[in-house]
Formats: sequence, C-alpha cells, structure tokens
Amino acid sequence: MQFLNTEQLAFIFGLLGNIVSFMTFLAPIPTFYTIYKKKSSKGFQSIPYVIALLSATLLLYYGALKTNAYLIISINSIGTVIEVTYLILYIVYASKNDKITTLIWILLVNVAALGLVVAVTFFLLGGTVRISTVGWICAVFNIAVFAAPLSIMRQVIRTKSVEFMPFSLSFFLTLCATMWFFYGLFTKDYYIALPNVLGFLLGIAQMILYMTYKNSGNNVEEKRGTQEMKKLSSTNRPKLARSVSEYPRSDKLNQITYIYEANDEHV
Repeated sequence: MQFLNTEQLAFIFGLLGNIVSFMTFLAPIPTFYTIYKKKSSKGFQSIPYVIALLSATLLLYYGALKTNAYLIISINSIGTVIEVTYLILYIVYASKNDKITTLIWILLVNVAALGLVVAVTFFLLGGTVRISTVGWICAVFNIAVFAAPLSIMRQVIRTKSVEFMPFSLSFFLTLCATMWFFYGLFTKDYYIALPNVLGFLLGIAQMILYMTYKNSGNNVEEKRGTQEMKKLSSTNRPKLARSVSEYPRSDKLNQITYIYEANDEHV
C-alpha cells in the first residue's frame, strides 16, 4: 500500500481548509438576511466584518508573496469578496451614525493599516525577509483574532449561559483551525500552522464550555422564576393578612348572634 506524500497531504488539507473556511465565511448570511428583511442594521455591529476583511486581505497578500500558495490565495480571494459584500449591505441599511462609524473603521483598518503594511514590506524589504515579516504579521494578527472569543468564554462562565456562543460556530472554527494547521505543517509554513494551534485549543475549550453550561440557562431561568414567585408571595402576604383581619372574629359574630336572639325573645 502506497502512502500519500507530504505534498499530497498538504493539498488535501488545504482543499478541506478551503471548504470549511468557505462555510465559515458564509455563516453570517442569516444575519444579513435579517438586515435586508428589516431594512435596518440596528442591533448589529460592523467591526467583526472589518477585521475579517483585514485578515483575508493580509493572508491574500502573504499568499501572493509565496510560491505555490494558490490554496491560500483562492480562499482569501473569495473571503475578501464576501466580506466586502457584507460591508456594502451593512452600509446600505445602516443609520447615518453607523454608516459614518463603519466608513471610518474601513479607512483606518482596511485602507490605512493594510496600506502601511504593504508599503513598508514591499518598498523597504525584499526577498525572504519580506515574506517572513508579512508571515509574522499574519500570525500575530490571527492569534489576536483567535483570542477574541476569550471575552465570550468569560461571559459564559460568569452567566452560566451559552446564548451568545453557538456550538456550530465553535465546531466549524475548530475544524477550520485543524485543517489549516496540518496544511501549514505539511508545507512547513509555520506562520500558518502555529496560530491555528491556539485556534484549535480555544475551539475545543469553547465546545467543552458549551457542553458544560448548555443546560444551565434553564436552571438559571427556573431559579429566577422561583425568586420572582417568592417576591410576589412576600409582597402579597401582608395584604392578605390585613384583609383577613378586617373580617369580624368568631367571638364577635357569636355576640351579635346572642343580641339578635335576645331581642327576638323580648319581642
């Protein structure tokens, strides 16, 4: 039996990484369908898509500098188009203040920051130094992106609720990190492989948190409902006590009965 060589394995994991990454890029479609249906982006933020666009364009630039990195170029070209489409839809249906804020973020992050990286590395650096510098920038940025869900994980632990951490998203992000880790490993591209180790570990941690607290939300609601019932019963109890005390006591009723009977005898 002939085993696959490293190039074939790299192609397989790179292709799988493209497929999973494509599904991840399409994950926000329900959000933008809601925005389109309501003709409003109120309640949604554009910053995650601005950051996702920067990540895709940085990796696209890195893939363009390398040789035989067509799998990196292909998925990040698609990702760039998808993220630009999301931002256009957001701006179309956003309020005036949200439009201005989004455009400012795009100018700062996707134009100024990206332009600075491209200008410095392209004109001041050359050869392998340019590739390694852009690779390190992509690696650091990807680590920061993977570390972003830590705030959500902290919220899950604090509230004991997984409402804002869907299992499907954590699963696909873990799967995506796994595919790109093996792609980077087999191509010896450690700028791709190393950040995805953290992505894999954080994805596993998120799924463990989800399984731990997935039923805790119901318990929290039950406790909250019990507390509300106790509050209601405690506030109503004094009123009931006062209303009962207003009625005549049994001894007074007996006295009244005796008076009527006495009067009847005299009659």
